[in-house]
Amino acid sequence: MTAGLLDLVSAAGRPPPAPPAAVPRFARLGLPYAQPAPTTPLPAPRRLWGNDALAAELGLCGAADAPAGWWPSEAATAVLAGNRPWPGYAALATVYAGHQFGRYTASLGDGRAHLIAELDTPTGPRALQLKGAGPTPYARGGDGRTVLRSALRELLGSEAMHALGIPSTRALSLVASPLRVQRDAGETTAVLCRVAPSFLRFGHFEYFARHPDAARPGRLAALADWVIAQHFPQHLGHADRHARWLAEVAQRSATLVAMWQTVGFCHGVMNTDNCAILGLTLDYGPFGFMDRFRAHHVCNHSDHDGRYAYTAQPAVSRWNLAQLLRACATLPGCEAAQAEALLQAHDETYRRVVMRRWAAKLGLGEVQDGDAALLNRWLTLLQRSRCDFTDSFRALSDLPHQALRQRFAEPPAFDAWAADWQARLARQGEPAGAVQARQRAANPRYVLRNHLAQAAIAAAEAGDPGELHRLAALLRRPFDEQPGAAAYAAPPPADAAGIDVSCAS
Repeated sequence: MTAGLLDLVSAAGRPPPAPPAAVPRFARLGLPYAQPAPTTPLPAPRRLWGNDALAAELGLCGAADAPAGWWPSEAATAVLAGNRPWPGYAALATVYAGHQFGRYTASLGDGRAHLIAELDTPTGPRALQLKGAGPTPYARGGDGRTVLRSALRELLGSEAMHALGIPSTRALSLVASPLRVQRDAGETTAVLCRVAPSFLRFGHFEYFARHPDAARPGRLAALADWVIAQHFPQHLGHADRHARWLAEVAQRSATLVAMWQTVGFCHGVMNTDNCAILGLTLDYGPFGFMDRFRAHHVCNHSDHDGRYAYTAQPAVSRWNLAQLLRACATLPGCEAAQAEALLQAHDETYRRVVMRRWAAKLGLGEVQDGDAALLNRWLTLLQRSRCDFTDSFRALSDLPHQALRQRFAEPPAFDAWAADWQARLARQGEPAGAVQARQRAANPRYVLRNHLAQAAIAAAEAGDPGELHRLAALLRRPFDEQPGAAAYAAPPPADAAGIDVSCAS
């Protein structure tokens, strides 16, 4: 017994385990691209959720996630709350500009986001950023805090998108606190740790192209060359490297929005400062997955003019890309004529990718003439009958279709469409099982509906993170039938169908 007590005392006297060493990359650029921004300690931090699988990818767990490893330790929670710095790395915030609802804002920046570490991993560099760990030099008078409601929505949203195969930032941890801040009402706070290869936005390049204090010769090119070297190295050594890089940005941007459209995802705030240069879904504020299909659905209650409506997202993506290309027009090979070609390439990529994905959702293989008309007839049926987007597409793979037929206000119209759809499938000459497998790989059974997120938020605010854990686990396998989870796949009940999200979300 004495030996055991001595062992405990000895262990308690050792310093806490250390995380992997940070490797400054963007931090080396220094001013004016970023500046030191110490985090503000969070009182009484409590880890509500941790992404063990992502932690393992980042090398945070140690051998088999042993108890002595860094990831499960209180030392890790302190770092993830912003109460301690990452060893060997000084937290910083970056500066950027952006077009917000179409209007240019010259000075934005990471107002409540701190870059706390840059790591080398087997899959490439990863940046870790805390959201809600206090104000930065770019806070513009804000308190720098994130409320639990907002952090939890971003956690679930980003992980749901990743599981759907859509490029996104990731969520590593959620640390809560009893600290309260005033929004529309008093709310408790939290710190979200999010992960991405880079958090650079279109707005970073707009800032160094247009801001009077920053748009000096060489600064924009230095930022572009850093991005190319770190994240687009295949273009190094080419005289037209900047044009090649921007062509890939255009392709990634178009592909991302095509993915959004075909799962019914609405971003809500597609400002240029929320567009990632790597083509990731970034900044989950007033986002949402559509319940009933509406082509002009607006998920952001603050978007009074419907600028970022579902049907507008492809055009907004093109408009945002045009602002990036205008900002980069002084780079060699990126003149106006080249910009127009890249915008056309964006449109062509979008049309090709979105139609291929829509076709897969209908069980079709190669896209053929007439498929777009067949799709539009289906979407028109959904809209006229106020049908659920996700559930209706998934139901196409559930045979027979009698239950699905009854959802439509005019069942004969569904019959006529279904006959043409079945005839189109028959021309493929594929077994029914192959068609069904294609549909089920393209149509999720579960998405993050607003009422599901709200239930997890309400429970967490009451001190019970159990629903957060259940929902996060469910959304990791969105295409799989999961026993006992029928309620998570169903459209919202009538009293939960009108949940609003806004820029305050």
